[in-house]
Amino acid sequence: MTVQGRRRYGIASEPAPEWGVTQWFNLPNGRTALDLEDVEAGVIYLYCFQSWCPGCHSHGFPTLLDVKDSFPDGDVAFVAIQTVFEGFEVNTLEGAKKVADRYELDIPFGHDTGPDGRLSLVMQRYRTGGTPWTVLIDRRRHVRFNGFQADSDDLEGMITQLLAA
Repeated sequence: MTVQGRRRYGIASEPAPEWGVTQWFNLPNGRTALDLEDVEAGVIYLYCFQSWCPGCHSHGFPTLLDVKDSFPDGDVAFVAIQTVFEGFEVNTLEGAKKVADRYELDIPFGHDTGPDGRLSLVMQRYRTGGTPWTVLIDRRRHVRFNGFQADSDDLEGMITQLLAA
């Protein structure tokens, strides 16, 4: 979608689309796939990254870790999906596994490579503008935040409000 000739990013206030990701690891209870309807937490923190993305390592993952530490009780589900749109030979499932190990993250990780070298399906459905990209989804499964390089204090405040609603 474009706005006055520019692409409009994000889908805040809209229903959250299914992820449709087929490659996963770190899934709970022996699951082999995960999608929106499988998540029982009140809020979903969806983090989109690429394993080679400098901003993902300097900002995105540290923010994710900070926010995750603030909500240890299970009210918030943390999910990371590698949304590949370039560097297909480097941003692989194995690369995502190395990233999960590097940050000692035991949250579900997905790997979403777009068909025929295009944007990943999650990127298309959520209209993300690259990586790192963060999406907050409320208990009614509507997108409440969808943006680039979010601040951990701001995200924590939004999540607290969403949990109280």
